[in-house]
Amino acid sequence: MKNWFVYVILCDDGSLYKGHTDNLERRYKEHCSGNGAQHTRWHKPIKMVYYERLDTLEEAVKREKYLKTGVGREWLKKEVNP
Repeated sequence: MKNWFVYVILCDDGSLYKGHTDNLERRYKEHCSGNGAQHTRWHKPIKMVYYERLDTLEEAVKREKYLKTGVGREWLKKEVNP
């Protein structure tokens, strides 16, 4: 069974970038080298502040979408507090 991850990266402007991947280490390196998402090309990644493993791509996409909602952002502030 393939592992999927949802992750949150703290950027240099204080923003939190949320994403999903099947290879957490590779994807973080891509963000840090400027080969990741447009957001992390414009706002340099400082550190990964949160990640969780999920069993399916569908679960990872659903969790990422949740973390991008108002309720999800509040949960991150309370639980992760970067």
